[in-house]
Amino acid sequence: MIDRLEKEVDMLERHLQVLKMVIESEPIGIVKMSNETGYPHHKVRYSLRVLEEENLIEPSSQGAITTERTQEFVDELDDKLDEIVTKLESMKIEEAAEVEN
Repeated sequence: MIDRLEKEVDMLERHLQVLKMVIESEPIGIVKMSNETGYPHHKVRYSLRVLEEENLIEPSSQGAITTERTQEFVDELDDKLDEIVTKLESMKIEEAAEVEN
């Protein structure tokens, strides 16, 4: 159950790292992103596809570039992540609530 969440968080981290690279170095291609991050080409390509489906980037002849929606997403990101962290914190089962046998 938790393993799936960890995998999703790892994937989100990769997507956001790829998005950050596009923001900082647009236009940027798959090969350069793969070389700089150490992620295999297919994982970078998948992240780019996800970001494109969310209208956060778009392809150009020189590589990925940001869209009009990118800045709005970035502006809202920290608050959304804070909300998720708060929710996860509230889900903790304290040591005091040990399972009785």
